[in-house]
Amino acid sequence: MSTFEELRTAVEARIAAWCAAQPTDGLHAPMIYLMRLPAKRVRPVAVLMGCELFGGRAADALDEALGIELFHNFTLMHDDIMDAAPLRRGRPTVHERWNVNTAILSGDAMFVHAGMLLARRPQVLQRFHHHALGVCQGQQLDMDFEKRGSVRAEEYVEMIRLKTAVLLACALEAGALVAGAEAEQVDRIGAFGEHLGLAFQLRDDLLDAYGDPALTGKQRGGDLRAGKKTYLLIRGLELSRAHDRTELQEELQRPALDRDVSRMTAVLEALGVRGEAEAAVRMHDAAARELLDALPVPEERKRPLRDLADALLERVS
Repeated sequence: MSTFEELRTAVEARIAAWCAAQPTDGLHAPMIYLMRLPAKRVRPVAVLMGCELFGGRAADALDEALGIELFHNFTLMHDDIMDAAPLRRGRPTVHERWNVNTAILSGDAMFVHAGMLLARRPQVLQRFHHHALGVCQGQQLDMDFEKRGSVRAEEYVEMIRLKTAVLLACALEAGALVAGAEAEQVDRIGAFGEHLGLAFQLRDDLLDAYGDPALTGKQRGGDLRAGKKTYLLIRGLELSRAHDRTELQEELQRPALDRDVSRMTAVLEALGVRGEAEAAVRMHDAAARELLDALPVPEERKRPLRDLADALLERVS
């Protein structure tokens, strides 16, 4: 079975070939720019892993892998516009380097290119469209939450399921379909990806609040300081109301730069929110592994996906 790095090398070669084949006009130049930025390529590699899991050849799923990565980058291009983000992976975002109109149109064209690559097999395209719509629904929920005074924890989990987890599920399903897997097996590997994606995002929320900045590369508590509605803050506010605690609300009423992040994280820990979030990560991780365990394929084919889960959750293999 291929390792992550071996599959990533194949993905990078396919991306490079696709970029070289595109015209260098004003529509395609932003796509090429974004696709050439350094990236982990987890989703396209997952396509190839899903294919090899069911006995297929990774080379046969490279177009699907590229299509998934093009769609992912399309979402990033449009998300950056909505968030008014100046940087993406340390480089100017497309709308900053060019302009908003160019970024919108170029992103739309990336979506078209993705669909063309994924259209070789009708089953793949059908699943892709289903999940792509889910990603859009998740983004809309995320924007809606910014305007709302309160959000329930279960609403947040549904938002990250749609915005983040379903595309990993889609990637694995696409690879499985290329390999000719049965519908039940395709559903099961998709559910594995969804649970893994949820565990990853919830753990990312925890790392923002409690992780070592030297390892995460981010300021500790940046989301809390910004008042971002992550699982931790949403659940913390819920439990604060239930226990007549006011510390979080007091900090949120201050200007962002004046917020005491240490006080906020201490309250979250005292209320048991950190423990709840860690338990949720373990639950989704365990659910993912149980689904993988149940697949009737040789264990050696499962190893790359186990390693991927370990890497995403920073576990020791």
